[in-house]
Amino acid sequence: MTGPTNADPMMEAIGKAVTEARGGDTARARADLLDLWKAIGVGGDPLHRCTLAHYLADLYGDPARALAWDVRALDAADATTERRVQDHHVSLHIAGFYPSLHLNLADNYRRLGSFQAAREHIDAAREHSPALPQDSYGELIRAAIDEVTAAIANHDTAVRASAPAAGA
Repeated sequence: MTGPTNADPMMEAIGKAVTEARGGDTARARADLLDLWKAIGVGGDPLHRCTLAHYLADLYGDPARALAWDVRALDAADATTERRVQDHHVSLHIAGFYPSLHLNLADNYRRLGSFQAAREHIDAAREHSPALPQDSYGELIRAAIDEVTAAIANHDTAVRASAPAAGA
């Protein structure tokens, strides 16, 4: 995979915070992302808002707090254009964002016991899944869609071991 098409300091800052989180410093990463959110603002670049909110949601173990950020991420994705995504990185497509965004919403609603809303979003994740790449990332999201679908059917509200925020 090649790097970004154009340098984007905000995306680089978001990436740095995500790297901090993956390194175990979730508190620092969360603080950094919240500071970046203030800099972006609610009317800022939708790609920045989508990316930041999507990653920030994963840093909250509380499904209600994660849900708030996942809703922001989906709203920002709806405002992001294919051209903007392609300008950032030629290998990306906005359609590929939706399976993961809806998956996360479904998982949060499921954990909160709102199974009808969870079903609606897991169905949307599955509908958008053909846009996923045929690689390890695509396989990961498809497997998570199946896992959350089963948990919804069983009215299971437990944290999934494979969920991004499972350790947060």
